[in-house]
Amino acid sequence: MTLHEAIQQVLLKIEKALTASEIAAVLNANNWYSKKDGSAIKSSQIGARVKNYPHLFIKSNGCISLKSKTGIVPKEATSNQKQVSIKHITKDAHLLKKVLMNEKNFKAISVCEHDIPDTAGLYCIRIKNPKKLDTVFSNILTERNHNIIYIGIASKSLQKRFLNQELRAKGHGTFFRSLGAVLGYLPEKGSLIGKKNQNNYKFSSKNEQEIIKWIDENLVINWVEVSNNLNGIEDELIKTHLPLLNIAGNPGALNNVRVLRNQCKKIARG
Repeated sequence: MTLHEAIQQVLLKIEKALTASEIAAVLNANNWYSKKDGSAIKSSQIGARVKNYPHLFIKSNGCISLKSKTGIVPKEATSNQKQVSIKHITKDAHLLKKVLMNEKNFKAISVCEHDIPDTAGLYCIRIKNPKKLDTVFSNILTERNHNIIYIGIASKSLQKRFLNQELRAKGHGTFFRSLGAVLGYLPEKGSLIGKKNQNNYKFSSKNEQEIIKWIDENLVINWVEVSNNLNGIEDELIKTHLPLLNIAGNPGALNNVRVLRNQCKKIARG
């Protein structure tokens, strides 16, 4: 990661303007960017880099901020700006993916659930210890050399889709249903009879609470706010990382997960 990309990542995560000294302190603490000689990053270095990238940063009253929350050039860009706009969009997506997938950005749900915003975005879920899963699944994660179990999008609200539905079972969360099935939980027999949607099975309230407890104890999460090209970025991330529980658009989708989900559907349909 280059220094200016690291500065962008700091500002994206903290979501407010910072002084050059504050940015340097964050980068020296998290090691997102390291100088070749191993010395500490100085505020003067931050200031110089920001000055060299005026299309990315704004400096006002001694504080540095991003020109855009996502770095994407507005749709109203003139024809002379189109080529530059495309480059910015591509670069922005690249940075967002780095921010989302950086393991150092993942936190326990209990620490950050109140920070999940009511805006559109992408989210990623990792498991702290793959051995907490059945051997078949933990071995697959070992083979894939990562602990990523799900990547998803919230087209309107991360708070509603990601937190409430996927992590707290308030609604129809694809991830929650898949995880419950993988953990060996079954829905109540016939619970989908008469329902319009014959796929969104639910677990009993008792089982839901047990799954939520397991989630809180074993998973870490991260997200980024973005509303442009959500499906395209998600598609690329899934194809690159092959998350354990993603099925749609995943070249590494597991038949084991499909079988367990289908078993749950069959039981719920009575």
